[in-house]
Amino acid sequence: MVYSKNKTPVLMPVDSVQPCSVPSPEHVRTEVTDNLEQLLEIFPTHLSQVLREHPQRDTIIEVVMDLGRWPEARFPGGAEFLSQTPITPEDLEFSVERVGMFSGDNRAGIERTLHRISAMRNRQGKIIGLTCRVGRAVFGTISMIRDLVETGQSILMLGRPGVGKTTALREIARVLADDLKKRVVIIDTSNEIAGDGDIPHPAIGRARRMQVAQPELQHQVMIEAVENHTPEVIVIDEIGTELEALAARTIAERGVQLVGTAHGNQLANLLKNPTLADLIGGIQAVTLGDDEARRRRSQKTVLERKAPPTFDIAVEMLERQRWVVHPNVAAAVDLSLRGVEPVPEIRTITAEGELEITQPTPPPPLSFNSKKAQKQARIEQPQGWRASGRMQPVPSTNGNSSREAQFEQMLQTALYPTEATSPVHTAPNGAEADAPLYVYPYGIGRSQLEQAIEILEMPVVLTKDMSSADVVLALRSQIKNHAKLRQISKAKQIPIHAVKSNTIPQISKALRRALGLEELDVHDEMDVRLFSYNGSDDELEALEEARLAVEQIVLPKGQPVELLPRSPKVRKMQHELVEHYRLQSDSFGEEPNRRLRIYPA
Repeated sequence: MVYSKNKTPVLMPVDSVQPCSVPSPEHVRTEVTDNLEQLLEIFPTHLSQVLREHPQRDTIIEVVMDLGRWPEARFPGGAEFLSQTPITPEDLEFSVERVGMFSGDNRAGIERTLHRISAMRNRQGKIIGLTCRVGRAVFGTISMIRDLVETGQSILMLGRPGVGKTTALREIARVLADDLKKRVVIIDTSNEIAGDGDIPHPAIGRARRMQVAQPELQHQVMIEAVENHTPEVIVIDEIGTELEALAARTIAERGVQLVGTAHGNQLANLLKNPTLADLIGGIQAVTLGDDEARRRRSQKTVLERKAPPTFDIAVEMLERQRWVVHPNVAAAVDLSLRGVEPVPEIRTITAEGELEITQPTPPPPLSFNSKKAQKQARIEQPQGWRASGRMQPVPSTNGNSSREAQFEQMLQTALYPTEATSPVHTAPNGAEADAPLYVYPYGIGRSQLEQAIEILEMPVVLTKDMSSADVVLALRSQIKNHAKLRQISKAKQIPIHAVKSNTIPQISKALRRALGLEELDVHDEMDVRLFSYNGSDDELEALEEARLAVEQIVLPKGQPVELLPRSPKVRKMQHELVEHYRLQSDSFGEEPNRRLRIYPA
């Protein structure tokens, strides 16, 4: 993009031919007009002279004049002071007299130009600062999305301030009005799209402009434009209130194409903004029935899109030459609410002036060693031991009656396991199996299960669908008291593994038994995190103290050991750790000095 030095447009070709067959001209011309001289005339003589002679005057973004401070000019590469003489009230008054009237949003302009002058006031309403922004009409800036503009779908432009949203909006209005011959009406709240004054700037072409007397009445003018002027396209800048969002939905439902901008950098920002979420369909919490939640393999309360989005296409303007396009807003919002990252189009203009459209590949599937991986695996089709054929039914020689008797015997073995108990199902190479073991938990804390799986790095996936489970893991008390669980398990030929108590050591023991792994020997290295409830430093320190006492004193020397005083909760963990070593322990003393004593075998 090149700017002229004397208001003469500089033309540069931009080839927009690319492999995605987007309909666009072979050569797109970029033309820039800025009427910079008219803006320089509002500054005091000593400032306007410096700006006229400045080597970067063609790329200036804005000039800032604050009372009592040095005047500052801002360029794409940074800011610099124009003078070391502070701004006086006379300087501000000189500039204010040469611009139009300030509106309710403290913005003014210069007749027939696109420049914007914004005022800062003190508590008494007196102007104490000015931000004079250079307005430029850039023709050819929408070559990246011209194919989308021609579809007739509503387009929402998002981006940070200064990235060029209004410039793109102005060019879209001109293309729709002049090239596509549509009836276009612009709702120009701050006179920023079509300039100040009653006669609009030529940059909008044949499009018509409606001015807004007060910014808070923008939604009324939007509805008035549709009712009175029969537009085919409505162009709106800075949709920022709930009333404006509702007005935009009303317009879209009447079959009018909308092109607008909104406060937000990305589509995700609008999802979190309750005021503007209606632009992309709105969000509501939905409570699912048991069958539907089971079918989706999700929790019962989920977030869903409330209605069709007002805008069909969303464009995230990350940089002036790099835009991210969501061609289907409804699909992108639905994916985001399900926790899946949408895959948009990335459109850029290369250094050679060519348009490139790329689409990033979705992230690869996660491994089974994290909680996120387990959650993702629950959504996918089960590929456990039963599905892969690694778990075989118990052989039967005397029909169904013998099979049921064998199942009852296996159930009793699971309820009252002994040290010599072998796995209750046939699982060849269970410890080395590639497929994970799908476990249906019943009456067991999910957090403890996930913690045990993560610490021991077991190939286990938790499932909420009993039909896809390889084994059932349930508390011993639940198995005894719930005949229906036993009946379903027997009908589906799914083995049940009983857990003595809802603690991580007991859960770990049951999981190892289900996987066909050997029990940990007392001499094996022990991870004390298995016995911790929440993994705090105090718990881990107390468990490590008990482990060292057992391994360094009680077992090798055969001597009893007293530990430091601990809370009842921590002492319970220490008792469980001592039980793993097949030793006895007692608590003695009075609170808060009650402590554990470990005895040799």
